[in-house]
Amino acid sequence: MIRRFRVNPAGLRHRVRLWLSEPERGDVPGWVLITIMTAALVTALLLVAEPLLTSLFSEAVNSVGG
Repeated sequence: MIRRFRVNPAGLRHRVRLWLSEPERGDVPGWVLITIMTAALVTALLLVAEPLLTSLFSEAVNSVGG
């Protein structure tokens, strides 16, 4: 059974107005800050762990290669 929904233009306009007038539409600066802080944390961890990971990988490859 196919149901057809009628679009009520007045109701649609009302919903759009409500959505646009809502004060909490998203926290873009917060998300940007979280993204930058995450990138900085990953970079710092990579700088600290890179020598260890490189030597670990080299040892693993050398042990397999004989």
